[in-house]
Amino acid sequence: MSDNRAQRYRLAGWWTGRRLVDRFETYVAEGPDRLALVSGGTAMTRSELWRASGEAAEQIRSLAGTGRRPVVIHLPNCADWMVMFLAVLRAGHVPATTPVTTPEAHLRHIFELTGPALAVCDGQNRGSSSADVVRRAAAEAACEPIAVAAAEGSRLTPDGPTIPPTATAEVPETTAHLMFTSSTTGPPKAVSHSEDSLAALNLQFAERFDLSQDTPLFMPSPLGHSVGAIHGCRLSLFVGAPLILQNEWDPGAALELVARHGADFTAAATPFLLDLANAHWDGSEPKLASMRSFLCGGAQVPPALIRRCRAELPNTLVTPLWGMTEGGLTTCVRASTESQVETTVGVGLPGLELRILDAEGALGDEGSGELVMRGPGVFNGYYGQPDLYAAEIVGDGFFRTGDLACIDADGYVSITGRLKDLIIRGAVNISPVETENAIAAHPDVVGVAVIGWPDERLGERICAVIHARTPLGLDEVLAFCAEQDLPRRYWPERLVRVDGFPRTAAGKIRKRQLRDELVAAAGPAETTLGSDADPDQDMSR
Repeated sequence: MSDNRAQRYRLAGWWTGRRLVDRFETYVAEGPDRLALVSGGTAMTRSELWRASGEAAEQIRSLAGTGRRPVVIHLPNCADWMVMFLAVLRAGHVPATTPVTTPEAHLRHIFELTGPALAVCDGQNRGSSSADVVRRAAAEAACEPIAVAAAEGSRLTPDGPTIPPTATAEVPETTAHLMFTSSTTGPPKAVSHSEDSLAALNLQFAERFDLSQDTPLFMPSPLGHSVGAIHGCRLSLFVGAPLILQNEWDPGAALELVARHGADFTAAATPFLLDLANAHWDGSEPKLASMRSFLCGGAQVPPALIRRCRAELPNTLVTPLWGMTEGGLTTCVRASTESQVETTVGVGLPGLELRILDAEGALGDEGSGELVMRGPGVFNGYYGQPDLYAAEIVGDGFFRTGDLACIDADGYVSITGRLKDLIIRGAVNISPVETENAIAAHPDVVGVAVIGWPDERLGERICAVIHARTPLGLDEVLAFCAEQDLPRRYWPERLVRVDGFPRTAAGKIRKRQLRDELVAAAGPAETTLGSDADPDQDMSR
């Protein structure tokens, strides 16, 4: 990054150099008995969380040494997660946070990429599959030995023989937190954020949504994923607000938690929002009555769901949230029009520069093409993969997001697809977004993904994969598409019914995995849609 741009961020107050742990320590001193955390039957005040993390920090130092090394936190949404996160910071190490759903092969890749000194797993349930995954991945990773410890409260119990800390090179000061991409298209990348880039996101969210120590935050998204880590864990410590955690998703329980604790804000994926809209509620007030802001991201938010939520959640601004583990972040605001909320992902945070990269490689402020970004909340590199990072930078420090978008004259962004999600039908690029939005409006559809189905003549055809409450057929779906005025070129030519989707921790459908599994299950005779193929498959049984 250029010195001029960094200086501009400092002068604007977005980059202060202040560490998150120091900021929270100030809150502890100012109000030690104020609520900091609720998780299941556990509630912790600021001083209790601080004391527990201090005890755990001493143990981390004994296991990982006193250098500056990555420490992997692989825990479910619970009080232990927050204790260990703070403990890693206080021990002088760098948290590397992973969702507990991370596949073993990906976790092993993460270990080899980052070379952690220590991996912390779940000690509450010694037989948990996530803890077993950590042990196996650590043992099999082709890197220096990794210590593994099970967390219970403020205690860390070594799992197996203690491994003396090695003299491996320390993590640079520019890396304060390692997060990992959702890996919808390949192995996860280690995203390096600084204290300043993450603080900029927290500060700007707090200002945009009026958050303070008096606005409890509800977080059902995994803390190991960037959504939970940035907008749950770090945001709560940044503003001093109570963090209300939910580990196992239950929409009815979520409604009760929000009402009981007066939660004001959350960020979660589209399936969470749909479940809340569908959930039964007997309360005297509307659903999510205390919640002023629900930021919905990870997957496309169908306009029909936004419209429905105006009735189901009348007190709550439901806005699309666009962003990446790499940073960025756009949302709508209270002044946004209904059309802007339904058809765009909003405007960028202050200082976030968004541009369109056209087919000739030129950057523009408006128009359509690949979305690129730079700003105070954008990451500073892929840890251990500098060449990969350099390959994604264009112009004067703009990062290529891989999203296709349109930016209008007011700065509102519409995401039109992913470069790697395009269906190439007869040499014509087709984005699945319009088809997915149209089908998602059907009252019986729970979820939909539109993929390219292999075809000998055209290369690919449009295939709609649908999870529905009733066994919808292709003809019914096409009739509904016509009612929605979806242009015929976007109509699906094949329908596959499923009873669920493979998803990332952020709620994104793993389209590559879905496509591979469905095509393999169909067999060679059905990989081409023609007069002899059945365009209507049921894979839900």
